[in-house]
Amino acid sequence: MEKLEDKLFTVRNKKDEGNPHIRVLDHTVCAEKCTGKYCNHFCPAGVYLWSPETAKTLVSYENCIECGACAIGCPFANIDCETPRGGFGVQFKFG
Repeated sequence: MEKLEDKLFTVRNKKDEGNPHIRVLDHTVCAEKCTGKYCNHFCPAGVYLWSPETAKTLVSYENCIECGACAIGCPFANIDCETPRGGFGVQFKFG
């Protein structure tokens, strides 16, 4: 069975420096209100990872496949997700 990292290797993501298309709006919401760290589980590309050391949700923008799960998955509406501007974002190698 292929690992997630092996599947994501075929996808390229051109990051828009200084203008990320996904953002955690308030890290204190993640730290204080979100006991389930839901974004760590609902994202099929593993974009989100809770860091207990920094008490923040880390975002791996380069893994994003723009599926839109983060736009509806956070029960606190604490993730802002928008379509990247032209020329940026996911670039599928085999599709």
